[in-house]
Amino acid sequence: MTLADLPAVNATLNAISAVLLVIGYRLIRRRRIDAHRRVMIAAFATSTLFLICYVIYHANVGSRPFTGQGPIRQVYFAVLISHIVLAATVPPLALITLIRGLRARYDSHARLARWTLPIWLYVSVTGVIVYVMLYQL
Repeated sequence: MTLADLPAVNATLNAISAVLLVIGYRLIRRRRIDAHRRVMIAAFATSTLFLICYVIYHANVGSRPFTGQGPIRQVYFAVLISHIVLAATVPPLALITLIRGLRARYDSHARLARWTLPIWLYVSVTGVIVYVMLYQL
């Protein structure tokens, strides 16, 4: 694997995180707490691996400019800006939510998870969209 492969790896990790988040949500709605815990730990680990790969890539390569023109350019930047702003909140939100769950502080875990899940899911999905728009269009 080379640095050039990391954007595709990152998109894959984001997609896996999104799938795990949806599975984790469905499991907790069904009161399958142990399975929920395992899946959410996997989602956190996947997102952590993404963050490591993302930093390595951008520290070595930098940013890639978006070359699309017309209305797609506005769509791209709207998605990118919202993605970046919300992505900055995911690591602390996810970490605090995970810690509260692992410490069995379920009431405060659930209150924070109501915010963390949609933000984290949005960031994971828009990460894939940004990749597609930047590298595949």
